[in-house]
Amino acid sequence: MDRHEIGADAMLLQGKVAFITGAARGQGRSHAVRLAREGAAIIAVDVCAPVSADNGYPASGPADLEETVRLVEAEGAPIVAHEADVRDSAALGAVLKEAVARLDGRLDVVVANAGICNWGRFWEISDEQWRTMIDVNLTGVWRTLKAAVPHMIEAGNGGSIITVSSVAGIKSLPGQGHYSAAKHGVVGLTKSAAAELGEYGIRVNSVHPWGVLTPMGEDANVHEVLSRHPSYGASFASLLPDLPIAEPRDISDGVLWLASDLSRSVTGTQLTLDMGATKV
Repeated sequence: MDRHEIGADAMLLQGKVAFITGAARGQGRSHAVRLAREGAAIIAVDVCAPVSADNGYPASGPADLEETVRLVEAEGAPIVAHEADVRDSAALGAVLKEAVARLDGRLDVVVANAGICNWGRFWEISDEQWRTMIDVNLTGVWRTLKAAVPHMIEAGNGGSIITVSSVAGIKSLPGQGHYSAAKHGVVGLTKSAAAELGEYGIRVNSVHPWGVLTPMGEDANVHEVLSRHPSYGASFASLLPDLPIAEPRDISDGVLWLASDLSRSVTGTQLTLDMGATKV
Protein backbone atom coordinates (compact mmCIF):
# COMPACT_ATOMS: atom_id res chain seq x y z
CA MET A 1 0.00 0.00 0.00
CA ASP A 2 1.42 3.40 -0.98
CA ARG A 3 0.30 6.99 -0.84
CA HIS A 4 -1.27 6.70 -4.30
CA GLU A 5 -3.43 3.76 -3.21
CA ILE A 6 -4.63 5.37 0.00
CA GLY A 7 -4.94 8.88 -1.41
CA ALA A 8 -2.31 11.59 -1.40
CA ASP A 9 -4.04 13.54 1.37
CA ALA A 10 -4.98 10.58 3.56
CA MET A 11 -3.65 10.44 7.10
CA LEU A 12 -1.66 7.27 7.63
CA LEU A 13 -2.91 6.69 11.19
CA GLN A 14 -6.42 8.13 11.06
CA GLY A 15 -8.58 6.71 13.85
CA LYS A 16 -5.72 4.84 15.52
CA VAL A 17 -4.37 5.14 19.06
CA ALA A 18 -0.63 5.24 19.84
CA PHE A 19 1.04 4.73 23.22
CA ILE A 20 4.46 6.39 23.57
CA THR A 21 6.81 6.19 26.54
CA GLY A 22 9.44 8.83 27.30
CA ALA A 23 7.22 11.36 25.53
CA ALA A 24 8.05 14.53 27.48
CA ARG A 25 10.75 15.73 25.10
CA GLY A 26 13.36 14.66 22.55
CA GLN A 27 12.57 11.70 20.33
CA GLY A 28 9.49 10.74 22.33
CA ARG A 29 7.90 14.15 21.89
CA SER A 30 8.79 14.13 18.20
CA HIS A 31 7.17 10.71 17.75
CA ALA A 32 4.01 11.87 19.54
CA VAL A 33 3.65 14.97 17.38
CA ARG A 34 4.47 13.12 14.14
CA LEU A 35 1.95 10.33 14.77
CA ALA A 36 -0.67 12.86 15.86
CA ARG A 37 -0.13 14.77 12.62
CA GLU A 38 -1.03 11.57 10.79
CA GLY A 39 -4.30 11.20 12.68
CA ALA A 40 -3.43 9.14 15.77
CA ALA A 41 -4.75 9.80 19.26
CA ILE A 42 -1.86 9.74 21.70
CA ILE A 43 -1.28 8.16 25.07
CA ALA A 44 1.91 9.68 26.47
CA VAL A 45 3.91 8.86 29.59
CA ASP A 46 7.20 10.07 31.01
CA VAL A 47 8.86 9.80 34.39
CA CYS A 48 9.42 13.59 34.42
CA ALA A 49 12.09 13.25 37.10
CA PRO A 50 15.76 12.33 37.54
CA VAL A 51 16.43 8.62 37.05
CA SER A 52 20.18 8.20 37.47
CA ALA A 53 22.88 10.41 38.96
CA ASP A 54 25.22 8.93 36.35
CA ASN A 55 23.43 10.63 33.47
CA GLY A 56 25.34 13.59 32.06
CA TYR A 57 22.28 15.56 30.94
CA PRO A 58 19.32 17.16 32.74
CA ALA A 59 16.18 15.15 33.42
CA SER A 60 12.81 15.97 31.91
CA GLY A 61 10.18 17.58 34.11
CA PRO A 62 6.41 18.04 34.25
CA ALA A 63 6.61 21.20 32.14
CA ASP A 64 8.17 19.19 29.32
CA LEU A 65 5.26 16.76 29.26
CA GLU A 66 2.83 19.68 29.35
CA GLU A 67 4.55 21.07 26.25
CA THR A 68 4.15 17.72 24.48
CA VAL A 69 0.43 17.87 25.29
CA ARG A 70 0.21 21.37 23.85
CA LEU A 71 2.00 20.38 20.64
CA VAL A 72 -0.12 17.27 20.10
CA GLU A 73 -3.32 19.21 20.70
CA ALA A 74 -2.11 21.82 18.20
CA GLU A 75 -2.15 19.02 15.62
CA GLY A 76 -5.84 18.51 16.39
CA ALA A 77 -5.32 15.15 18.08
CA PRO A 78 -6.58 13.98 21.47
CA ILE A 79 -3.95 13.07 24.05
CA VAL A 80 -3.98 11.41 27.45
CA ALA A 81 -0.73 12.16 29.29
CA HIS A 82 0.51 11.00 32.67
CA GLU A 83 3.71 10.95 34.65
CA ALA A 84 4.71 7.29 34.92
CA ASP A 85 7.96 5.36 35.26
CA VAL A 86 8.55 2.38 32.97
CA ARG A 87 10.04 0.64 36.01
CA ASP A 88 6.54 0.60 37.54
CA SER A 89 4.26 -2.00 35.96
CA ALA A 90 1.29 -0.96 38.08
CA ALA A 91 1.57 2.65 36.92
CA LEU A 92 1.77 1.66 33.25
CA GLY A 93 -1.20 -0.65 33.66
CA ALA A 94 -3.28 2.06 35.33
CA VAL A 95 -2.49 4.61 32.63
CA LEU A 96 -3.44 2.24 29.83
CA LYS A 97 -6.61 1.04 31.52
CA GLU A 98 -7.83 4.62 31.82
CA ALA A 99 -6.62 5.87 28.46
CA VAL A 100 -7.78 2.95 26.31
CA ALA A 101 -11.25 3.23 27.85
CA ARG A 102 -11.32 6.94 27.00
CA LEU A 103 -10.11 6.38 23.44
CA ASP A 104 -12.75 4.01 22.05
CA GLY A 105 -11.30 0.88 23.59
CA ARG A 106 -8.47 0.47 21.14
CA LEU A 107 -4.69 0.50 21.06
CA ASP A 108 -2.99 0.19 17.67
CA VAL A 109 0.58 1.44 18.03
CA VAL A 110 3.14 1.20 20.81
CA VAL A 111 6.45 3.09 20.75
CA ALA A 112 8.64 1.86 23.61
CA ASN A 113 10.94 4.86 23.55
CA ALA A 114 11.80 5.63 27.19
CA GLY A 115 15.47 5.19 27.98
CA ILE A 116 18.57 6.62 29.60
CA CYS A 117 22.21 6.82 28.57
CA ASN A 118 25.42 7.09 30.58
CA TRP A 119 29.03 6.05 30.37
CA GLY A 120 31.79 4.05 32.02
CA ARG A 121 34.01 1.06 31.44
CA PHE A 122 32.14 -2.06 32.47
CA TRP A 123 34.42 -3.03 35.37
CA GLU A 124 34.40 0.50 36.78
CA ILE A 125 30.65 1.22 36.85
CA SER A 126 28.75 0.56 40.06
CA ASP A 127 26.19 -2.16 40.60
CA GLU A 128 23.54 0.57 40.81
CA GLN A 129 24.58 2.10 37.48
CA TRP A 130 24.35 -1.30 35.78
CA ARG A 131 21.05 -2.19 37.47
CA THR A 132 19.33 1.09 36.63
CA MET A 133 20.42 0.94 33.00
CA ILE A 134 19.05 -2.57 32.50
CA ASP A 135 15.87 -1.84 34.45
CA VAL A 136 14.99 1.23 32.38
CA ASN A 137 16.33 0.38 28.93
CA LEU A 138 15.51 -3.32 28.75
CA THR A 139 13.11 -4.33 31.50
CA GLY A 140 11.21 -1.08 30.97
CA VAL A 141 10.59 -2.07 27.35
CA TRP A 142 9.35 -5.48 28.51
CA ARG A 143 7.04 -3.82 31.06
CA THR A 144 5.72 -1.48 28.37
CA LEU A 145 4.89 -4.34 26.02
CA LYS A 146 3.49 -6.46 28.84
CA ALA A 147 1.07 -3.68 29.79
CA ALA A 148 0.07 -2.84 26.22
CA VAL A 149 -0.26 -6.15 24.40
CA PRO A 150 -3.39 -7.46 26.19
CA HIS A 151 -5.25 -4.28 25.14
CA MET A 152 -4.13 -4.73 21.53
CA ILE A 153 -5.19 -8.38 21.46
CA GLU A 154 -8.54 -7.60 23.06
CA ALA A 155 -9.25 -4.82 20.57
CA GLY A 156 -8.64 -7.28 17.74
CA ASN A 157 -7.30 -4.68 15.30
CA GLY A 158 -3.76 -6.00 14.95
CA GLY A 159 -1.24 -3.21 15.20
CA SER A 160 2.41 -2.26 15.31
CA ILE A 161 4.91 -2.17 18.15
CA ILE A 162 8.14 -0.23 17.72
CA THR A 163 10.91 -0.68 20.27
CA VAL A 164 13.66 1.91 20.37
CA SER A 165 17.06 0.25 20.49
CA SER A 166 20.26 1.91 19.22
CA VAL A 167 23.30 1.45 17.06
CA ALA A 168 24.58 -0.08 20.33
CA GLY A 169 21.93 -2.76 19.93
CA ILE A 170 23.70 -4.02 16.80
CA LYS A 171 27.31 -2.88 17.25
CA SER A 172 28.55 -2.88 20.85
CA LEU A 173 30.27 0.33 21.91
CA PRO A 174 33.24 0.85 24.23
CA GLY A 175 32.48 2.80 27.37
CA GLN A 176 28.89 1.57 27.19
CA GLY A 177 28.88 -2.11 28.04
CA HIS A 178 25.75 -1.75 30.17
CA TYR A 179 23.96 0.32 27.52
CA SER A 180 25.00 -2.08 24.74
CA ALA A 181 23.82 -5.06 26.79
CA ALA A 182 20.41 -3.46 27.34
CA LYS A 183 19.97 -2.41 23.72
CA HIS A 184 21.03 -5.84 22.41
CA GLY A 185 18.48 -7.29 24.81
CA VAL A 186 15.78 -5.10 23.28
CA VAL A 187 16.50 -6.72 19.91
CA GLY A 188 16.10 -10.21 21.35
CA LEU A 189 12.84 -9.25 23.04
CA THR A 190 11.58 -7.65 19.83
CA LYS A 191 12.23 -10.76 17.77
CA SER A 192 10.52 -13.03 20.29
CA ALA A 193 7.55 -10.67 20.51
CA ALA A 194 7.25 -10.63 16.72
CA ALA A 195 7.13 -14.43 16.68
CA GLU A 196 4.52 -14.59 19.44
CA LEU A 197 2.26 -11.78 18.21
CA GLY A 198 2.12 -12.51 14.49
CA GLU A 199 -1.01 -14.65 14.90
CA TYR A 200 -2.80 -11.58 16.25
CA GLY A 201 -1.77 -9.40 13.32
CA ILE A 202 0.60 -7.41 15.53
CA ARG A 203 3.96 -6.53 14.01
CA VAL A 204 7.00 -5.84 16.21
CA ASN A 205 10.16 -4.10 14.99
CA SER A 206 13.08 -2.18 16.51
CA VAL A 207 14.62 1.09 15.37
CA HIS A 208 18.32 1.86 15.80
CA PRO A 209 19.25 5.55 15.91
CA TRP A 210 22.78 6.92 16.15
CA GLY A 211 23.43 10.38 17.57
CA VAL A 212 20.26 12.48 17.77
CA LEU A 213 19.98 16.17 18.64
CA THR A 214 18.28 15.82 22.03
CA PRO A 215 19.40 16.50 25.61
CA MET A 216 20.54 12.88 25.85
CA GLY A 217 22.39 13.18 22.56
CA GLU A 218 24.31 16.19 23.90
CA ASP A 219 25.60 14.44 27.03
CA ALA A 220 28.81 16.25 28.02
CA ASN A 221 30.28 13.03 29.41
CA VAL A 222 30.80 11.70 25.88
CA HIS A 223 33.65 14.12 25.29
CA GLU A 224 35.24 13.25 28.61
CA VAL A 225 35.20 9.52 27.84
CA LEU A 226 36.62 9.98 24.35
CA SER A 227 39.30 12.33 25.66
CA ARG A 228 40.43 9.80 28.25
CA HIS A 229 40.23 6.90 25.79
CA PRO A 230 40.96 8.24 22.28
CA SER A 231 41.16 4.72 20.85
CA TYR A 232 37.39 4.49 21.31
CA GLY A 233 36.84 7.15 18.66
CA ALA A 234 37.04 4.70 15.76
CA SER A 235 33.90 2.97 17.04
CA PHE A 236 31.89 6.18 16.74
CA ALA A 237 32.28 6.82 13.00
CA SER A 238 29.49 6.91 10.41
CA LEU A 239 29.24 6.96 6.63
CA LEU A 240 27.69 10.44 6.35
CA PRO A 241 30.23 12.97 7.65
CA ASP A 242 28.04 15.85 6.46
CA LEU A 243 25.31 14.62 8.83
CA PRO A 244 27.14 14.16 12.14
CA ILE A 245 23.94 14.05 14.18
CA ALA A 246 20.32 13.37 13.28
CA GLU A 247 17.30 15.40 14.28
CA PRO A 248 14.40 13.78 16.16
CA ARG A 249 12.21 14.07 13.07
CA ASP A 250 14.59 11.78 11.17
CA ILE A 251 13.83 9.02 13.66
CA SER A 252 10.11 9.87 13.78
CA ASP A 253 9.80 9.36 10.02
CA GLY A 254 11.07 5.80 10.47
CA VAL A 255 8.75 5.22 13.43
CA LEU A 256 5.80 6.49 11.39
CA TRP A 257 6.63 4.11 8.54
CA LEU A 258 6.71 1.14 10.91
CA ALA A 259 3.52 2.29 12.66
CA SER A 260 1.58 2.56 9.41
CA ASP A 261 0.34 0.06 6.84
CA LEU A 262 3.14 1.20 4.54
CA SER A 263 5.23 -1.41 6.37
CA ARG A 264 2.49 -4.03 6.67
CA SER A 265 4.81 -6.86 5.54
CA VAL A 266 7.60 -5.94 7.98
CA THR A 267 8.01 -7.62 11.36
CA GLY A 268 10.90 -8.81 13.51
CA THR A 269 13.32 -6.49 11.74
CA GLN A 270 15.91 -3.94 12.85
CA LEU A 271 15.54 -0.59 11.09
CA THR A 272 18.84 1.32 11.23
CA LEU A 273 18.40 5.12 11.20
CA ASP A 274 22.04 5.69 11.83
CA MET A 275 23.93 7.46 9.02
CA GLY A 276 25.49 4.08 8.30
CA ALA A 277 27.17 3.80 11.71
CA THR A 278 26.34 0.10 12.08
CA LYS A 279 28.30 -0.57 8.88
CA VAL A 280 31.58 0.95 10.07
